[in-house]
Amino acid sequence: MIQVNFRDLRYLVAVADHRHFGRAAAACYVSQPTLSTQLKKLEQYLGVQLVERTNKQVMLTPIGKMIAERARHVLNEVADIVDTARAAGDPMAGELRMGLIPTIGPYLLPHLVPELREVYPRLRLFLYEERTNRLLERLHRGELDAAVMAVPVQDDGLLNASLFHEPFLLAMPAHHPLAAKDEIEITDLEAEQILLLEEGHCLRDQALDVCNMVGAREDAEFRATSMETLRQMVASGAGITLLPALAAAANSGVPNHMAVEMRPFRNPAPRREMAIFWRKGSAREPTIRAIAEVIRALPAIRELRGETAEA
Repeated sequence: MIQVNFRDLRYLVAVADHRHFGRAAAACYVSQPTLSTQLKKLEQYLGVQLVERTNKQVMLTPIGKMIAERARHVLNEVADIVDTARAAGDPMAGELRMGLIPTIGPYLLPHLVPELREVYPRLRLFLYEERTNRLLERLHRGELDAAVMAVPVQDDGLLNASLFHEPFLLAMPAHHPLAAKDEIEITDLEAEQILLLEEGHCLRDQALDVCNMVGAREDAEFRATSMETLRQMVASGAGITLLPALAAAANSGVPNHMAVEMRPFRNPAPRREMAIFWRKGSAREPTIRAIAEVIRALPAIRELRGETAEA
């Protein structure tokens, strides 16, 4: 007798995610004929059509979408059962899949990864860099165990632990008039044009909030695709921008760093809050909270709080 099994549910979820039999089969490490055959058997067993097959695309039927979403929850629950059993032996061992937004990943990870290797050598960390919306999708699909993102994130299905508050610095070409100041008043940005990241980056929205507060304007002719591109635009003399402290600190390692001047803002300085998020009920919560403690104790993060190494 044919029965529903986890393998077939994974095939259905993969098709829902990829909308393509070939890509779904590759994601499941099976051949396309195998995946297609098993889905047909699943349809026969359930007595409903789950997938619409055409020459141009693959679409789920309305009932197929409903069953795929329920299957996703079932698979996540099964994964949590496995994680719970493994964590009972050693919560700081095994694999952990963690995502980070692009404006924090390259600047936090050089501090975090060596420390985690030292403190938790049995923990295998798999790292993924995505924008906030994509990280949220992957968290809910069970593809990620945790994600480091900027607050706020409106999602009732997630829990979070605050990590640190990161002030913004003003980055400007070395010849800019504001480079003569030791500290920047927020009102100094009035009537200035600010270079920003392209749509989809949460840092763009945070910088726009600062601009709107003082009457600064976005330079609509330039939109950077990454933080490093933004830095190089400043170095070329294209304009000024706001950089989070960890990214600003990395400027000293860039060959043309002398072309960019960084200045702190006078308190209360504009800043953002970073937090680590995970699904409610996740078996990896103890592991994720332990990682949060490691992040908070990093010297670079303690420096953001004004603490000295001896403190």
